[in-house]
Amino acid sequence: MPHAIKTYVRWVEAVNRRVGRGAMWLIVAMVGVLLWSSLSKTFFTPSLWTLEMAQFVMVAYYLLGGPYSMQLDSHVRMDLAYGAWSPRTRAWVDSFTIVFLLAYLALLLYGGLHSAQYAIEYGERGHSAWGPYMAPIKVLACIAISLMLLQGFATLFKDIAKARGEEL
Repeated sequence: MPHAIKTYVRWVEAVNRRVGRGAMWLIVAMVGVLLWSSLSKTFFTPSLWTLEMAQFVMVAYYLLGGPYSMQLDSHVRMDLAYGAWSPRTRAWVDSFTIVFLLAYLALLLYGGLHSAQYAIEYGERGHSAWGPYMAPIKVLACIAISLMLLQGFATLFKDIAKARGEEL
């Protein structure tokens, strides 16, 4: 594989490793928010923001952890025949099927960018009593989808190299 592709794969995987490992800590933040929610409902005036904030933190955890999960090849896969195939056959099949994932992510990013632009431009707020601004979570979703798209291309390059009998 060309040096530029190897550099791209190393760079994307380093970024996604750091982001993914940082995103793991969002579970602690979510537990803290839910603990505060429970305590405030029991001992104080219930907080309006806790449920939605926990949902936002969970969305960030899920979306920012996705590229790292793809990098580790730990996504769920239905294995009817896949496990019996040789590593090179798996790589060829993976390099074919990931094209559909990349197309889906590109469309998702396109829609996400329009949605984030709308949220920023018009100050979109949630429909709950708390009424949080939606722009931060929509921008974060676009960033996470972009990282997933970059990781998808890195995975494609690694699969093509593996199918050709090389390693990246």
